[in-house]
Amino acid sequence: MNNIAIAIHGGAGTILKEDMTDELYQRYYDGLQKALNDGMNILTSGGSCVDAVEAAVVSLEDNPLFNAGRGAVFNYEGKHEMDACIMDGRTLNAGAVCGVSNVRNPVKLAREIMKEGRYVLLSGKGAEDFARQCRQQFEEDSYFADELRYKQWQEAKKANRTQLDHTGKKFGTVGAVARDAIGNLAAATSTGGLTNKQFGRIGDTPIVGAGTYANMLCAISCTGEGEFFLRAVTAYDVACLMNYKGLSLHDACNTVILEKMVQLGGEGGLIAVDSAGNTEMIFNSAGMYRACADVNGKLEIKIYKND
Repeated sequence: MNNIAIAIHGGAGTILKEDMTDELYQRYYDGLQKALNDGMNILTSGGSCVDAVEAAVVSLEDNPLFNAGRGAVFNYEGKHEMDACIMDGRTLNAGAVCGVSNVRNPVKLAREIMKEGRYVLLSGKGAEDFARQCRQQFEEDSYFADELRYKQWQEAKKANRTQLDHTGKKFGTVGAVARDAIGNLAAATSTGGLTNKQFGRIGDTPIVGAGTYANMLCAISCTGEGEFFLRAVTAYDVACLMNYKGLSLHDACNTVILEKMVQLGGEGGLIAVDSAGNTEMIFNSAGMYRACADVNGKLEIKIYKND
């Protein structure tokens, strides 16, 4: 029980401080705290790390402040295309979805794919058909129609560009990693992708090893410029540095995000936990919506680099 730990993120980059009111800051803080508590309560009651990361991500998907689930951004056609992934570090089983619409909680659908076991990644209409078969909850378009997201989409369309979610430069993804009481690790990640994205673009979030990864050494969830994380196979790279070079979780995460990703020109971050219950929240952007906790009293909820 002493090594139970969880970390969550709600995206890297941040809203600029001049645009962050005290009220908005508190809403983000409360949203991160609720997700952290939802996951931690499962862990402290003897639940599994897989259940914990799923619950934490569901909480963030249900919060319109974050670009996942209810807060998913608009694509070029004014729709919402969502991606998610979940992975069990003990078995290396994983489930993922990409390009799904109207599914209330994509991470729950990813969990069902993992439980079913035949596939790892399902996309688009096929994934939605599977979701209906599994009795997943669907919502009307209006459920996802946040006014701020709509304004972002209109601005992006007018300028004929894609953009990375919020006012300022923010990479909208949510995620969670956890270690449970018996030492198992898990990771989950979910996103609405890029505002005004076209051509069925898919980022790193649903790709095992790029945006999400877990084994018995570590569990990783990434957020940032997805194309760079795909090219670098970022989440798996952390595990490789630990396994093959014997690096600590801290050193592996710093190497990947503060050295390798910077050399590539990519921006973003990750959260991580290892088999001893150590957590890391590393990023090379102005900030990252992030929180972590363990049963030894550690509790951090932060947005900016110097919070």
